[in-house]
Amino acid sequence: MGLADRTPPSEADHFAYRERFSNWGRWGDDDQLGTLNHITPEVRAHAASLVQAGRAVSLANSLDTRPGPRNPFPVSHYLRWHQGIAWDFFAINYHGLTNTHIDAHCHIFTDDEEPRLYNGKPASLVTATGAKSGSVEHWRDGIVTRGVLYDIPRYRGTDHVSYEEPVHGWELEDCAKAQGVEPRSGDAVLIRSGADAVQRALQSGTLQPPSEGGSITVPGAPPRPGVHASALEFLYEYDASILAWDLQEAAGQGFEGNGGPIHQIALPYMGLPLLDNANLEAVGVACAELGRHEFQFVCAPLVIWGGTGSPVNPLAVL
Repeated sequence: MGLADRTPPSEADHFAYRERFSNWGRWGDDDQLGTLNHITPEVRAHAASLVQAGRAVSLANSLDTRPGPRNPFPVSHYLRWHQGIAWDFFAINYHGLTNTHIDAHCHIFTDDEEPRLYNGKPASLVTATGAKSGSVEHWRDGIVTRGVLYDIPRYRGTDHVSYEEPVHGWELEDCAKAQGVEPRSGDAVLIRSGADAVQRALQSGTLQPPSEGGSITVPGAPPRPGVHASALEFLYEYDASILAWDLQEAAGQGFEGNGGPIHQIALPYMGLPLLDNANLEAVGVACAELGRHEFQFVCAPLVIWGGTGSPVNPLAVL
């Protein structure tokens, strides 16, 4: 089941992904980069050659200080000033459905009887003072590679993806072909599902969520359409270095485990960083205007020792 026959994985298939797509030991027992190892000096140099129009586009949402069903832990931000000098205070719980952030490997454990982190490290290495393995400071040199935008709504001719038709791995292959792009090892895969349009449609009532189920990651938030677990095979077979997406997993897939069905394979087994809640609207417009969907992708996580991730402002440079 998978890309070859365009069939979604069964629950048994998805469970088998734990071994089938595992990168444990692939780059050594002490590896902390995971699929970022696919970004070689040659890959970075090629990415630099893609800067042709000199146009830089942010892929981040503004930090969200507004509480709501999708944002139960809003960002706390206030300013102080004294004698002509102003300064800020921030408190951020960045994981969730609103703030643009990168997930480190230690964000999701395996759901075995003895939980593990990426590369088989014991989950007990995650402590209240920080994670001793799989944490975000190992990516302090940044992620610079070729980015490819898979603009699914434009490919389909719609405003956004639907609950009935999540983004499958084989559709990513079809979309790449239609856009004139060949997937390459080390790519940052950016999947646009139309998050802004989905949110507007939910608020206006023109999009009705399923009557059963809710958000995969945030209790109380409405379920959202998005990407199917079948995309994992695409990411593994084409040696993607990182996945950036605006809507995360599609609701209603029915797979058990920690987090969503892509999170629970990508982070602890594949070692694939996830860039959640990317804002891909502006880069979608830029790619449509320029007639190209590849660019230099740049992401520099904060150096947070022992951190499970970091808020980020990634860039597409065209």
